[in-house]
Amino acid sequence: MQKFIILLTGAVIMTVLFNTTRLSYAGKEPFGDADNVAFAEQLWRLMEDINLVGDSARQDKPYIGTHPHGAVLETLADTLTIEGHKGEVLVKRGYGGAGVTTAAVSNNREKFIRDITVMFKRKKGYDANNQDWFWAKFSPDGKLESNPRGRKLAGRVAKGKAKGCIACHEGAPGGDYLFVK
Repeated sequence: MQKFIILLTGAVIMTVLFNTTRLSYAGKEPFGDADNVAFAEQLWRLMEDINLVGDSARQDKPYIGTHPHGAVLETLADTLTIEGHKGEVLVKRGYGGAGVTTAAVSNNREKFIRDITVMFKRKKGYDANNQDWFWAKFSPDGKLESNPRGRKLAGRVAKGKAKGCIACHEGAPGGDYLFVK
């Protein structure tokens, strides 16, 4: 009986710890909720204003990419202000498909573009454990993409998971979550 009580107590403690971790965002999921989706949509509009995305987007030299972003990538960096906070923004365009090369992308970006992933440095305290980065993944026309479960990819994407934006970028050299500077 005593072993049973010890096992039951352990199970209760583990359940409480698991649920406390899940609720550590004041009852919100770490990504894909209405607030994160609205923030991502606002971010897209502001990135359009400074020509990081959209029809008038600036271009940079494409380079060989890696999964999951694309066979060829292009990265732009800038700063912008959202809700009174000025933060760094990185825009990574992912290119793929038959015949994709850096030269082919340089000659016809529209043919090969697959998605646009964005990191934005939010104000201190947004996600202190992950250096306050906000993550979003868009289709080339600015619509938020979703994971296989239908959750919009905006916010602390895949926080606490073994795979995903945060898990991968935690390993970036220099400890700043950035692979490209």
